[in-house]
Amino acid sequence: MASVAARPGRTNEDFTGAMPTAAVLVDGAGIPGAESTCRHGVAWYATRLGGSLLGLLARLPDRSLPALLAEAIEQVTDDHQDTCDVADPISPSATVAVLRLSGGLVEYLVLGDSFLVLGRADGAPLVVSDPREVIISRSYLPALAAVPEGGDEYRRILQDLRANRNRAGGFWVAKDDPQAADEAITGSCPISELTGAALLSNGASRIVDRFQLTDWPGVLAVLASSGPAEIIHQVRQAEARHGVAADDATIAHCTGLGAA
Repeated sequence: MASVAARPGRTNEDFTGAMPTAAVLVDGAGIPGAESTCRHGVAWYATRLGGSLLGLLARLPDRSLPALLAEAIEQVTDDHQDTCDVADPISPSATVAVLRLSGGLVEYLVLGDSFLVLGRADGAPLVVSDPREVIISRSYLPALAAVPEGGDEYRRILQDLRANRNRAGGFWVAKDDPQAADEAITGSCPISELTGAALLSNGASRIVDRFQLTDWPGVLAVLASSGPAEIIHQVRQAEARHGVAADDATIAHCTGLGAA
C-alpha cells in the first residue's frame, strides 16, 4: 500500500486497509469551509468508514458487500448525526472500493470514482469504476475554472455540484444514506483467472485517466516491478509539469490471491 497527501502539511483524506481476505480503499470528499456542517471533517469520515467496513468484513463474511457497506455508512452516520448536519449537501462523503476473497471467487464493489483493476491471466485487465460523477462534473468545470479557487462563488458552484449526490439522475457516494450502497457497481470472478488486483483513489488513477502516462496493463506492470509508491511518484511529477493541483493519492496492490 501507499497513501500520500496532496501536499506536505495537509491532512490525507484517503484511507486504505486490508486483512487476509479483503482490502478497502476510501477516498474522502468535502468542500473547504464546510466545517460548520461537520466538526469532525473529511479525514475522520473516511477513516471511520473504512475502519467500520473492515470490521464488518471480518465479522460477517457471509453478508453481501452492498449490505456491509450500507451498515458501515449507518454506523458512521450514527456516530456523528447528533453533533453534525449529516444531511447537508456539503457534509463529508466518500467513494469506496472493496475487494474480497470468498471461496474461489474475488468479489468487488465500487461506489463513486475510485478504481478497481483486476489483472487477468488471459486478456486485458478488468477495470471497474463508476463514471456518473465524472460525467456530471464536466458540465461544472468551465464555471469552476472561471472563478478563484476557494472563494465564495467557487464554493457555491461546488455546492450545486454536490447537490447531485445520492439522488436519481445524479451520482452516488457514501455519505449519510445507507441506501446509496445499493447503487454500487458489484461483481465477481474466479480467483484462478487473476494475476493480481489494485485499488486506486482518483488522485492515483490520474496516471491513466488524466495524464495518460500509461494504460491499465502498464499500471499493473509498474505495481508488480516497483510498487505503489512509484505510481504516485509519477503522478506527482506529471502534476508539477502540467501545473495541476495535487490530490491525495492512494493505492492498495493485492498479489498472491490464489494463496489466500
